[in-house]
Amino acid sequence: MAGRTLDWQDELGLWLGPFLDRLGHEARRRMCPLYVSGLIGPGDRKSIQPMARRLALGECDQLHHFIAAGVWDAALVETELLVQADRLVGGSNAVLVIDDTAIPKKGKHSVGVAPQYASSLGKTANCQTLVSLTLARGEVPVMLALRLFLPESWTSDQARLKRAGVPVEYGTARTKPEIALAEIDRVIAAGVRFGCVLADAGYGSNAAFRQELTARKLTWAVGIPRHLKVYPAAVQMAWPVATRGRSPRRQVPDTPSIPAEDMLANAKWRAISWRTGTKGKLKASFAAVRVRVADGSPKCIKGRSHQHLPGNEAWLIGEHRMSGEKKYYLANLPATIDLRTLAATIKARWICEQAHQQLKEELGLDHFEGRSWQGLHRHALMTMIAYAFLQHRRLKTARREKKNQRATAAANSARRAPSHPRTRRSPTAAAMPALPKMDRQRKTA
Repeated sequence: MAGRTLDWQDELGLWLGPFLDRLGHEARRRMCPLYVSGLIGPGDRKSIQPMARRLALGECDQLHHFIAAGVWDAALVETELLVQADRLVGGSNAVLVIDDTAIPKKGKHSVGVAPQYASSLGKTANCQTLVSLTLARGEVPVMLALRLFLPESWTSDQARLKRAGVPVEYGTARTKPEIALAEIDRVIAAGVRFGCVLADAGYGSNAAFRQELTARKLTWAVGIPRHLKVYPAAVQMAWPVATRGRSPRRQVPDTPSIPAEDMLANAKWRAISWRTGTKGKLKASFAAVRVRVADGSPKCIKGRSHQHLPGNEAWLIGEHRMSGEKKYYLANLPATIDLRTLAATIKARWICEQAHQQLKEELGLDHFEGRSWQGLHRHALMTMIAYAFLQHRRLKTARREKKNQRATAAANSARRAPSHPRTRRSPTAAAMPALPKMDRQRKTA
């Protein structure tokens, strides 16, 4: 291969080396590159049979066995994905985005399928829901984890779980935030570097999720519903005035908690642009105040039951979009941080939606036709590996272009006459190209 540029399949074989080392057996080491190249290569349908046909494998038994029935430890390959993702985009300026994505399904036999609300679809649908973790730096995301959420209709039916091959440790009822926390622990244990955890209101409204992130000494910024209760940051605990009967035995907040939207009603709003999109600068109005979240111990406060004492201090941020939509967030970022940085951090979460879309449209995440837990998660793992490889090529292309730009600038500078001093300009990051198309024709049969 020396002396010529590697094509993408040659490069894929080399890049997959650390993953293949985790697989061990020669047959598995042969099937993994074939499966990943089948996901990346041409063809609209990325299920096993069409891929086997395009790869000229004849029967699809080998690919099917590798994904659905082969005896290999996916956990080892999942760990290697974390290592490679950290090399690509890990760092203190990276973010870890928690979200979920839905795979619509017909019937009721595929593992985890049930009528359930799918945030990505904006409605209740018959689908599978995968909790996702995405590591991103700048505008380059790498998917770290996709773990199936099992609705109650599955966790309450042991026979159904057994038929789908759900491991015992995953067969108990777990909420999406609980699944996300378990995956975050796995990411941390692998040494993946990131600066802030981001999540939408589906996770941010869960007090236990926020508190567990804090307990892990993580920085976070999460969406919340507008009615979530908060206290002013200056709230104090005081003895209530006894009117009759026994003297009070516990202190209570000296001011009541109020909904988040009411706390920001009189705040100063400011128009902020956080990045440039395809149609120009993205703008909205933001406001932020320091609060203490009403997620402490539950108490009856001044005759009102089901109240919560003040918890930790945090930022409460509001966003008024040009469409008229209003969003609210909590963040435990430092009290000294400025509003523009708060807004940019919150809006960095959008990158995971792009990753979900590309995994489905480009790599066939939602094309798996098997019914088992093992098959679904191995297929999802292969799509994440394929996606990481594409991001590797994307970053390499950007570095090469940046190097060429520097070389051109240096040559121009050398030719410039000394009597005309060069105007100093602020450096700007090179715009990242789209996912590489791998020199393949899309929309082929």
